[in-house]
Amino acid sequence: MATMPDETAVFGEPKYWQLRTSLLKAIDEDFNSGDILPNERDLAARFGVARATLRHALEQLELEGRLVRKRGAGTTVAGPRVDVSLGADGEGWPGVDLRDREVIDCATVPVTEEFADTLKGRPSALVHRLRRRQFSMRQVVGLECLYVSRAVVPSLSTRVPNFERASLMLRQLRGHRLEGRHRAVELAVAEAEEARYLERPPGTAVLVVTTTYTALGRTAAVTVATYRADTCRLAFAEAGPTALRPAS
Repeated sequence: MATMPDETAVFGEPKYWQLRTSLLKAIDEDFNSGDILPNERDLAARFGVARATLRHALEQLELEGRLVRKRGAGTTVAGPRVDVSLGADGEGWPGVDLRDREVIDCATVPVTEEFADTLKGRPSALVHRLRRRQFSMRQVVGLECLYVSRAVVPSLSTRVPNFERASLMLRQLRGHRLEGRHRAVELAVAEAEEARYLERPPGTAVLVVTTTYTALGRTAAVTVATYRADTCRLAFAEAGPTALRPAS
């Protein structure tokens, strides 16, 4: 395993950042995804640093998605980032396949002020909301909130379990011809509730993909997908020239 570089070569950098760079090189050269790193005492001795400096460097690499740290399980090398496809020729409507997703709930709720105008409803109007988590390699990578207008899916049975209710709603939605779809991507931080579902601390960097679906001449649904920036990367399919336009 590599050791700390000569400090004179990186003058001006905090010591934990020098260590982070050395650890990153060692991870790339000596370890594979899923490998467990030596314990903190051995790592600190190997690199000749205090354990507080080591912890700071490990925390930084965890934020970058290079390490996974769990109490009682040690520190392991993270797997490759998950590709989130944003191809122009994607599936269209939100997918019915729930095998890699965990349904949190599916209910009829008051529309939030944020989407009241988009879904053409008063702030007190009701919409259907589906919340589900996406997993990869048994690790949660995203939280999806789908809001569906009752003009498109009029009723939603409360007599069936959440999973079945979600499947029925998605199938009804996909029964309409999709007339248009628009996506916007932004970098944000996870609020308390989002962070809890993503199993990350509040304030964690996230990628937010908002998709608006049009059917029957109106906005039929809106999906807000929040992905962990430390485990995901956005993958864009190759397409023709696209005109850039300022954000609204």
